[in-house]
Amino acid sequence: HLVESGGGLVHAGGSLRLSCAASGLSFEHYYMGWFRQAPGKEREEVSCIDSNYGRTYYADSVKGRFTISRDNAKNTVYLQMNGLKPEDTAVYYCKSSDDVWGQGAQVTVSS
Repeated sequence: HLVESGGGLVHAGGSLRLSCAASGLSFEHYYMGWFRQAPGKEREEVSCIDSNYGRTYYADSVKGRFTISRDNAKNTVYLQMNGLKPEDTAVYYCKSSDDVWGQGAQVTVSS
């Protein structure tokens, strides 16, 4: 069970931090990822982080602006989003490596 929070409406250039709290799974054993889906577009992977070594991946479109992190003691993964652009507007989902998805959090960036 994954629950996202922290979405909202910001102006271009602003920041948001998404959180995804996990329950009912051995969080520390799973890769965790953030995906997003904009209206009329396919869902795309934004970032992911491995379970043990802190290795990360970022889509080119967010590299240098977004930072993924995790706190295994709190069973939570975060996505810090800085320098937001209107094209970042989407529903953001977290996902575990065993294919559990959260319900999504809306992020809207106004120009």
